[in-house]
Amino acid sequence: MTHIHGGQKLHPVTQSPDESDGESDCIVRVTGLVKYFGRSRALDGMDLTVRRGEIHGVLGPNGAGKTTLIKTLLGLLHPEAGQVAVLGRAPWNDAAGLHRRIAAVQGEVSLWPTLTGGEVIDLIAGMHGGVDHVRRDELLSVLQLDPGRRCHAYPADDRQKLGLIAALASESELLLLDEPRAGLTPAQYAAVCEWLYSDRSGDRTVVLASPLLAEVDIADRVTIIDRGHTLGTGTLADLRHLTRTAIVAELDRPDRTLARFDGVHNFELRRNTVRFDVDSDRLDSALRGLLACGLRSLDSRSATLEDLLARQSAMFLGASLAPAWGL
Repeated sequence: MTHIHGGQKLHPVTQSPDESDGESDCIVRVTGLVKYFGRSRALDGMDLTVRRGEIHGVLGPNGAGKTTLIKTLLGLLHPEAGQVAVLGRAPWNDAAGLHRRIAAVQGEVSLWPTLTGGEVIDLIAGMHGGVDHVRRDELLSVLQLDPGRRCHAYPADDRQKLGLIAALASESELLLLDEPRAGLTPAQYAAVCEWLYSDRSGDRTVVLASPLLAEVDIADRVTIIDRGHTLGTGTLADLRHLTRTAIVAELDRPDRTLARFDGVHNFELRRNTVRFDVDSDRLDSALRGLLACGLRSLDSRSATLEDLLARQSAMFLGASLAPAWGL
């Protein structure tokens, strides 16, 4: 069926490929995903590919579409257009069977008030592939949670921890973690990240969505999103290499021809001091030019991922964006 929204004709949602199509190493594949809430496009042609066994970060500011994406992958939302495959099938086909292979952490967790925390963990994890009791006990210790308390006695932060432990202690093939840092101290989250990284195996895949750079630092690859668009995918090192290094240099013989070097941007000359940005893959030639001008002093600032986010957003959306990224 073709959808019409706001006068625009959208491509229909198509069926996802089976695992038998030779793409079994692709755990999540999203292509051209569109989702509306009223007249607002929460997802606007989003693409995402997650490989088997990797930790994949989805990085974007609040309102970028992260939670909508996670809910769509879980089959809780149905898009207006695009293609979605999770573990080789559409998430709306055999949802019960698919959810036995997926564990998710998303938002505040609703718990059975009369059950103990340990009972809830075992119940939830048991519905998602089974319980790894050794892992469960390790996580209870790391997060300093008493499993013998009744759920109605837990504060909100501890309820968040219960949901996280239940997901991580499950034997699920795919973990979908939407801002898993909620309710954790920095030390606790660092311990969870260390555990996630050390527990990596070829059979478990993690999608970790966050507005915080610190939360996706363990990711093998990161997909950057904003306003429902996919801006780019790569390793953190790859993505940093796409942006620029800021240079401030004092020269004996300043020369405006430096502004014409390949990869040099935003060139300024004031007396004997030059300032400019240079593409990372053109840094060597810019340094040689500075040396030829009698370099006295040099100050450089390596590109940050925030620089990349601002630049990629501006290039993609044609506007200068300054999202409030938390660190």
